[in-house]
Amino acid sequence: MKKFLFISSFLIIFPLFGSGSGCGSLLSEDGSQEGVCEHAHIDANDKASLQRGAKLYMNYCYGCHSLKYARYKRVADDLEIPYDIFESNLMFGDAKIGDLMNIGMQDKDAKVWFGESPPDLTLEVALRGPDWVYSYLKSFYSDSSRPLGTNNKVYENVGMPNVLIDLQGEQQSVCKPTPTLAKNGGLKQDPLTGELLTEEKCGFLEVKAGTGSLNKEEFDQSMADLTNFLAYMSDPIKEKREYIGKYVILYLLILLALSYLLYREFKKDIH
Repeated sequence: MKKFLFISSFLIIFPLFGSGSGCGSLLSEDGSQEGVCEHAHIDANDKASLQRGAKLYMNYCYGCHSLKYARYKRVADDLEIPYDIFESNLMFGDAKIGDLMNIGMQDKDAKVWFGESPPDLTLEVALRGPDWVYSYLKSFYSDSSRPLGTNNKVYENVGMPNVLIDLQGEQQSVCKPTPTLAKNGGLKQDPLTGELLTEEKCGFLEVKAGTGSLNKEEFDQSMADLTNFLAYMSDPIKEKREYIGKYVILYLLILLALSYLLYREFKKDIH
């Protein structure tokens, strides 16, 4: 019982994002690992990153994916965006600043167009983890066998089109020569020349040069900003919670010290 109470208290004080799931058939750059997500740098204090992420989300994602557990006003306040700028650039139709962030797409229409209704993304990072979301956003590639012409290495056969293709460019799944691994975990070499032996491995992602408006570094940063924004949506009070948490921990440590001193005084009377 004591162990259960300790673990419960720990989770209340230190709530964590969901660890997420594996990243499908995503290959690392050297081809040595499969299904390992790329790391996403999340910083709830980086207002500039959150603002850039909000801009990307509202322009590329919000047409299909609602944020129905959040309000425009709260987002504008937290991201320090003036209401007039927020309303002019990040709100559409007849929405009001105090409204929940719902979309106009109907579920019945979405199922006809995509085969399934696009999910609300307010809590997506809490469910999947930031690394999964970041890797997913970067892993779309052209696939003529799919109805919409795209697929995803992290979420195979996903029904979502690649709405970011104008930014990233046309990404393809290609084959590359990779070093051959020996049974002992090392790299195989030619016994006569000492050269490393290679084998062709397929599944690497490669962007066709000149097809996107952003280069690789710029696109990676944009996806990090978008993931950062979604992480904020999953836990909008993270910044305040971590600030207050420091004082809570300090208070508990002081209380622990005082309680121990009181315990010693009581123990003297017992003996």
